[in-house]
Amino acid sequence: MLDKAQGTILFTGATAALRGGAGFANLASPKFALRALAQSLAREMAPRGIHVSHVVIDGQIRSARHEDLLEERGPDSLLEPGEIAATYMALHRQQRSAWTFELDLRPWVEKF
Repeated sequence: MLDKAQGTILFTGATAALRGGAGFANLASPKFALRALAQSLAREMAPRGIHVSHVVIDGQIRSARHEDLLEERGPDSLLEPGEIAATYMALHRQQRSAWTFELDLRPWVEKF
């Protein structure tokens, strides 16, 4: 990426990267650190043509493990993997004049 002065690095975080919560110390510490790493790399790499973003995933991702939550919560209550992928591709394709550093993805049922 450095040789070509272009590329994209996407980090996946969680709400725990923004604020700690009771019972989540084991998750908050590394997610805070990941966000700080992404911030540092974004500042270092942007002038070198590399787009660095941090994506906060706030909610359960639809999978066989979480299918029962759809019945409990209703439609569109879980993050669809294809929609997450589409968002990551949009970040990758952004023009340098409008790079996004941080983006939150959550279904409508999640509080923020």
